[in-house]
Amino acid sequence: ELLPHDAPCCWRISQMYLNIMLSNTHFSNGNPQSAPMYQYLERKMFKEAYQIASDLFIYLFIYFAERKKHGENVNELFLADVYAYQGKFHEAAKLYKKSGHENLALDMYSDLRMFDYAKDFLRSGDPKDTKMLIKKQADWAKNINEPKAAVEMYLSAGEHMKAIEISGDHGWVDTLIEVARKLDKAEREPLLKCAFYFKKLDNPGYAAETYMKVGDLKALVHLYVETLRWEEAFALSEKHPEFKDDVYVPYAQWLAENDRFEEAQKAFHKAGRQSEAVRVLEQLTHNAVVESRFNDAAYYYWMLSMQCLDIAQENEQQKTEMLQKFHHFQHLAEVYHVYHYIQRYTEEPFSFHLPETLFNISRFLLHSLTKETPLGISKVNTLFALAKQSKALGAYKLARHAYDKLQGLQIPARFQKSIELGSLTIRSKPFHDSEELVPLCYRCSTNNPLLNNLGNVCINCRQPFVFSASSYEVLHLVEFYLEDGITDEEAVALIDLEAPRLNKRENKWQEMMSDNAQSLRLDDNADIIEDDPFTAKLSFEQGGSEFVPVVVNRAVLQSLSRRDVLIKRWPKPLRWQYYRSLLPDASITMCPSCFQMFHTEDYELLVLQHNCCPFCRRRIDESNQ
Repeated sequence: ELLPHDAPCCWRISQMYLNIMLSNTHFSNGNPQSAPMYQYLERKMFKEAYQIASDLFIYLFIYFAERKKHGENVNELFLADVYAYQGKFHEAAKLYKKSGHENLALDMYSDLRMFDYAKDFLRSGDPKDTKMLIKKQADWAKNINEPKAAVEMYLSAGEHMKAIEISGDHGWVDTLIEVARKLDKAEREPLLKCAFYFKKLDNPGYAAETYMKVGDLKALVHLYVETLRWEEAFALSEKHPEFKDDVYVPYAQWLAENDRFEEAQKAFHKAGRQSEAVRVLEQLTHNAVVESRFNDAAYYYWMLSMQCLDIAQENEQQKTEMLQKFHHFQHLAEVYHVYHYIQRYTEEPFSFHLPETLFNISRFLLHSLTKETPLGISKVNTLFALAKQSKALGAYKLARHAYDKLQGLQIPARFQKSIELGSLTIRSKPFHDSEELVPLCYRCSTNNPLLNNLGNVCINCRQPFVFSASSYEVLHLVEFYLEDGITDEEAVALIDLEAPRLNKRENKWQEMMSDNAQSLRLDDNADIIEDDPFTAKLSFEQGGSEFVPVVVNRAVLQSLSRRDVLIKRWPKPLRWQYYRSLLPDASITMCPSCFQMFHTEDYELLVLQHNCCPFCRRRIDESNQ
């Protein structure tokens, strides 16, 4: 019923099916029995191959019977299938068309890769069929290793992802560029795939262009970071602050990996990663101390102190701890700063400082080490420098003390002879110190001994000495405090009022303010005050063991001249510190960044030499932040 009336007998049909299965790749590959049939034929086992062909024949009739059960009764369609299995494809195609199933003819010719014939069965103007045909043609081109043709066909069929994948796998950047620029920005998936291949093929510029087209700024930031295009990353983060973390954290890590720790610390700080910034600084500081770079160690400790101050300002829970660390690191910064000069004096053949400066520095350092000796600082070097300079300047009592202390320490071989000789020769000197070297307390006018068990404070009034950060001479400044209830802003406003007072004769003070420094200079047009309310506040109870600070009220503040006051304007949570100059014949400059005090001439000379503050390294062309 299914076959033509002149159909051959069953064994002949089986023979025919064997031939069809061997010649027709499309239909044979679809049956799991095809592979063993090929193997039987290769081994000339025709009986077994014939058995498989017979099984296929039976399977075909079962297949048709099942279709009839489901209501399919178009004999032309069944006969077309038989022609297709016989390899009579054109006859099958005609029957498919006659039975109204042009799509089956299209599928048959497409599966057989006979695309020219398949085109004849495209329904007029049906883009779906056209796309399907082109896609199959592209798949075929890909399978036979013709990727260029496959890419073109996939693009024609609108299969952009497959075209992009083939182009990317073959490294065809030009094709990817063309595709990416033709795609609409709404087609995110294929565009992002193009960007992926641009990155993979080392073309970050085209990847950036694609990300910008899509509007994926986060991916663009990561691209800049991955390709180390930091300038573009910084520019983008400036416009979009939400990406600052994505830029500065990897930048800081990259700097740290490349041993650029100082820059890494600043990058962490800018990214708001205070803990990482502190950790990098601590490592930097430790390395500097171990490598005997004490000037760098001082700078890093100063930076650490400021980091701790920032954390205290932002984190209320850590405020107390961070403020303690701030003061500790400030102390270490100053200690390492002065020890740098001691180390240079003991290690290098020539000294760059005057004997008076080395003497002051070694005294200051000795008094700063009353509680602990930080890592890397040598008491031997400190006492050796103090002994040598004390002897040279006539401070024989102090020199003898230094030599006696050295006898109880482990002396390096290179100092052994010099210390032994100095210890002997100092015995021939008088047991007193030159009065010219004795430091004066400017609060109570007490001459202090060169060796002070209390440290760098007055033995009488306990007022802490204020030192020049270059020569380490005691400056003529007295720190004073505000009465409760007076804010820093109010105090400055009262000082700026400079209420008129009775003048006896003209003074020589004038304050100079700039972004780089706050100075007190000589001025023939200023006034000396006969009755100074501030002077009365300097008094204290004699014989007391506790330090009594100078506390001023609003009236005293209003009586002060702005030219006589230096203010350390610390950021919160610290209060500002106020200092009054008590001598009209010397000029003092304060760095607006680290608030270290200097004799103006010394500061100007150091800035000319280094173009920055010698303590905090703030460049003179930087504005005060």
